[in-house]
Amino acid sequence: MSEQAITRKVPILMYHSISDHATRKYSPFAISPTLFAQQLEYLKQQHYTPITVTQFMDIRARGEQFLPEKPVLLTFDDGLEDFYTGAFSALQQYNFPATLYVVTGFMNGTSRWLQAEGEGNRPMLTWDKLAEIQAGGVECGGHTHYHPQLDTVPLARARNEIVQCKAILEDHLGQQIHSFAYPYGYHTTAVKQAVQAAGYTSACAVKYEMCSYTTDPFALKRLMVGPTTDLHALEALLTTGYTSALTGMYKRARTPVWRIVRRAKAPFQSKSLQTA
Repeated sequence: MSEQAITRKVPILMYHSISDHATRKYSPFAISPTLFAQQLEYLKQQHYTPITVTQFMDIRARGEQFLPEKPVLLTFDDGLEDFYTGAFSALQQYNFPATLYVVTGFMNGTSRWLQAEGEGNRPMLTWDKLAEIQAGGVECGGHTHYHPQLDTVPLARARNEIVQCKAILEDHLGQQIHSFAYPYGYHTTAVKQAVQAAGYTSACAVKYEMCSYTTDPFALKRLMVGPTTDLHALEALLTTGYTSALTGMYKRARTPVWRIVRRAKAPFQSKSLQTA
């Protein structure tokens, strides 16, 4: 592999909700359909080539000469209905592929794991709409069954969440599921190994950094897109990996501290939403 390929950066953008409406707590994870469409137009004007996560993995296996000059990966977590209403038609308009990570336990229902953010009633996709989305050129991937923090639950439960999600998606969509995304980006070495053992070929984390040609395929780095990611901020994100040096330093410094807080709180949190 050439030195250029090893150092070459590949932006993987992470979205959640494409909607004009969100509670205050959830607002950092929602962007308007209008802004999303503007971002797609920017990618087209700047000659970016969107590819799915599994296409990226296939290209890595074949050789860096097959990587587009300006690649970008568009990923969406959760499987909210507003992907269909706010993003899907825009992606089709530009003929852009994307990867959608689905929480299978809440399909045909609502996002009950978001109750603390005041978003427990946000509609999820139906299985019929997900099949339409897949047929329209969007890769569907696993995002667990009930959206737990996989690094804070017993490993046996984490394995079940990972395996069950894959099996349900494959049963409904009639197609093998290759890619996975850790809820909240949280994982451990054992969780990574469980994802690989389940038959996935890649997994996305968060990390707020650019991915590269040699990034661990089961810890792919992503860049979060939010409501303040205007076109100027998007340009910075695509070229440097963060919208400002201060933002990048803050997010990277905060991650290990927040991990300690979460793991300390985990034993005292309520039981899984599977019984809610």
